[in-house]
Amino acid sequence: MTAPGLLDRYHAGDRERVWHELRQLGRSVRDDPALAAEAQEVCDEMARRARHNVELLVARLTAAGYRFHHNDDEQTPATPYAPPTPDATAYANWLESTFGEIPMTLRSWIRYVGDVWLVGTHPEWPDSSSGDPLVIELEGSLNPRYGSMRETHERCRAHHRPEWGPFVLAVAPDALHKANTSGGDPYGFLLPDGCADGSFRVDAAMPFVSYLNVVFTYGGFPEITGDDAEWSIRHELSMDLLPL
Repeated sequence: MTAPGLLDRYHAGDRERVWHELRQLGRSVRDDPALAAEAQEVCDEMARRARHNVELLVARLTAAGYRFHHNDDEQTPATPYAPPTPDATAYANWLESTFGEIPMTLRSWIRYVGDVWLVGTHPEWPDSSSGDPLVIELEGSLNPRYGSMRETHERCRAHHRPEWGPFVLAVAPDALHKANTSGGDPYGFLLPDGCADGSFRVDAAMPFVSYLNVVFTYGGFPEITGDDAEWSIRHELSMDLLPL
């Protein structure tokens, strides 16, 4: 009897060990076409589960009267979620041709999840924007007023210098900027990166899937604010979200 493959083990709940093994392989996961294909399937399944979580969070927040808004003084209303556009795969290919190899998890997110913007205000948790709500913007379909994400990434790349370290593909404001205060560097992926799971820079670099699991564990708001209402709200938001 052959040993279960990576995807079968992932479906069976052996997710942490599967991610550990894929991370240990590093970029060499791409050397064997069969292994690379199976690793991409694991990443795709991760993204499908993440999309389920995102859609559930948006529905729950909407039902609770949450106001999705931009991180500006006017609190301009914002759309919380946009699924991938028909150009999503082409956009992922453009990223790889422009910045070098991109992680498989990043490619999967682009193709299966889309853009997410959970910044806003909960009626029973006034400081909810300080909870570091989940934001991942790649195609830029939620904030067209800021221009094309391709143009933004190209401008950042043009000004990047090798001595500054790896290029960071910015996909979200940091926790302070989400709360409309002065903050630090944006969150993003370190590129190029040919691994299955990419390095995602928050305050420090960590695996992207690890970051997402923390976010979903806390109902989309991983930063503890100290507000009395937040724990019951987080608990309700996080119920039955799928681990990745």
